[in-house]
Amino acid sequence: MAYVIAEPCIGTKDTACVDACPVDCIHPRKDEAEFEAAEMLYIDPVECIDCGACVPVCPVSAIFAIDDLPEKWAFFAQKNAEHYGR
Repeated sequence: MAYVIAEPCIGTKDTACVDACPVDCIHPRKDEAEFEAAEMLYIDPVECIDCGACVPVCPVSAIFAIDDLPEKWAFFAQKNAEHYGR
């Protein structure tokens, strides 16, 4: 997994990262049925190409390279993967 969305996204779900992603690996999008019920957005660990386009557009600094993910939010790597059944 190249990038992980962590705790600051909870309740925010700003979709600037969705729009910036060139491979459509961040979900749910606003037009998806699950968007309203989701507590946050998630990055697919298999589809992510490690481009980093999502990082600078996140208004709450919730996206981290896996190696830079703060220890207190380490479980978000698994949380992102589980969203995609990985």
